[in-house]
Amino acid sequence: MNVLDIIEKLKTTQTAERDELVFLLENITGSEREMLRKAAQATALRQFGNKIYIRGLIELSSVCKNDCFYCGLRRSNQNAVRYRLTKEQILSCCDAGYPLGFRTFVLQGGEDGYYTDEVMCDIVRAIKERYPDCAVTLSLGERGENSLRLLRKAGADRYLLRHETADEAHYAMLHPESMSGARRKQLLYTLKRLGYQTGAGFMVGSPFQTTANLADDLLFIKALQPQMCGIGPFIPHKDTPFRDMPQGGLTLTLTLLAVIRLMNPSVLLPATTALGTIHPDGREMGILHGANVVMPNLSPQEHRRDYAIYDNKICTGDEAAECIKCLSGRMNAIGYQIVTDRGDFRTQ
Repeated sequence: MNVLDIIEKLKTTQTAERDELVFLLENITGSEREMLRKAAQATALRQFGNKIYIRGLIELSSVCKNDCFYCGLRRSNQNAVRYRLTKEQILSCCDAGYPLGFRTFVLQGGEDGYYTDEVMCDIVRAIKERYPDCAVTLSLGERGENSLRLLRKAGADRYLLRHETADEAHYAMLHPESMSGARRKQLLYTLKRLGYQTGAGFMVGSPFQTTANLADDLLFIKALQPQMCGIGPFIPHKDTPFRDMPQGGLTLTLTLLAVIRLMNPSVLLPATTALGTIHPDGREMGILHGANVVMPNLSPQEHRRDYAIYDNKICTGDEAAECIKCLSGRMNAIGYQIVTDRGDFRTQ
């Protein structure tokens, strides 16, 4: 077994065995990593050209009923600043984003009981009525199948639900007993069955994570075949039990992005905010490793710092949607262009 053979196998068959993935992640050298990066970039260019899709992120609530050990919005964090956006505020965010070129709005929040099916369906319908040429993506944690069916009927196009880790024992190390890794993974299959463009994903370098865990994540994504996959480095938050844990590494995250692109050529793959948080050029690096989506923040300025799932999150400058020209310039500098497009998933 050697790394070059595994990279070639990924390029030609879009798959690898668990032990091969572990071996690659543990033994890849700098020159081999560059070969992997070039292969992933070439795959993304074949699928999408040099187009980068933008999603307008609207962080609608920092209230959450869950107590995940890694998240700054966890229920037990008494220092968290809690807020929730009204329908009118959310529509105002869309109004600001549309003329800037956004054709996808991502409504993301903690699991906040205020946003009942009635409330959320009304919000989704209002966005779709005002902007019928736009996609609505929801990222609201775990909801029941009937709730998800109603939201789909109201017009929601996509749903993001990171599985965080495919290994249930590892999942239990990151979450309270009330949460279930098996249930979360099953919900992803439910989302696909209901007709959502579905997004999974995981943290890189989360506490207690092993290389075998990462291989399992890659194989779970291959089996699920989501239309979207979001990964980013673990970044600790000072008000959580994992405050002193080391953050996930840039190089490993980029390597995993490249592997995901080779294993899932058509997947919509973001260069995440977390990647941009741990390195000033993190998102550009992500694009050069096969990513093709960026998600600038459309949330109201006064609340961007309050949606603090980890420390030191970037929320001004290029991360602010108002600076889309800056972000466009940064993408142009590496040979890519931001496009005004819904950026729907399509097999090619």
